[in-house]
Amino acid sequence: MSNPMEPSSMGGAAFGSVTSQSEEAMQDTSVARGGPTGQAPVPAGPAAAGPYPSYHGRTVSWVAVAIMVAGFVIGGLALIFGHGGPIWWLFWVGAGVAVLGLLVALATNMFEDWY
Repeated sequence: MSNPMEPSSMGGAAFGSVTSQSEEAMQDTSVARGGPTGQAPVPAGPAAAGPYPSYHGRTVSWVAVAIMVAGFVIGGLALIFGHGGPIWWLFWVGAGVAVLGLLVALATNMFEDWY
């Protein structure tokens, strides 16, 4: 049985690193080729365009999400803290607040905030 780490068992290449066709394809798509001046390849993708903030979205989008979360919390607490059952009027207030947050999200076009 041959040793899998021997160069002869890696496709017949005796020296150097061996890469599969899929690895070569990934390398080709992940690096932009250098220009005619012979410059080194420049990495392609988001890192080449510059640093991005650690969060996505606008402030108004985060406000809409906070309104929706508050509505769900209000509705959830209304289901838990009732004497002898849920506090239905508070549950529906929480549902209304969540719908209000959704309307704010739709009105401010929140779903187009991704980069």
